[in-house]
Amino acid sequence: MDALYQGVDRVADIIPGLPKCEVLLIRLLLLTGEALQRDVEAKLKPFDMNDSDFRTLMMLYSSADGSSTPSELCALAEQKPTNMTRITNLLAKRGLITRAHATHDRRQVVLKITAEGQHFVRQLLPPMFPEVISKFTCFSEAERKTFEQLLKKLALHLDPAETP
Repeated sequence: MDALYQGVDRVADIIPGLPKCEVLLIRLLLLTGEALQRDVEAKLKPFDMNDSDFRTLMMLYSSADGSSTPSELCALAEQKPTNMTRITNLLAKRGLITRAHATHDRRQVVLKITAEGQHFVRQLLPPMFPEVISKFTCFSEAERKTFEQLLKKLALHLDPAETP
């Protein structure tokens, strides 16, 4: 951490006007995001799954009727269609989701989580809860709420399409 701050200080000495606080915030967000990503990937590896695969499955699990279209999932998961095809092929091959044509438009594909996919999620998530909680024990409950609000505010600011 010291090296990060020292490095930004050195660059600020060389390049006048460097927005040190903002640069540090970005670097800290990236570092923590990458560390959290590595942890998630490590948890998913025994299940031959990565974060993109799991996020896609979770989007179906959390949808009102357990279904979505590939294009909707691409937008939500920030995936390209080619990668979404790979993800849905993997999930379908494992029996976690199904593909069918929409009844209202046979050209549209509908993805739906299966009972096996729902069971998989219910088995995988609870053992992760203690570690997820422990990652944020350095914050009080009030700090966690404030942190959430601030990150949400930043996310909405960075994605104008999400602004109400």
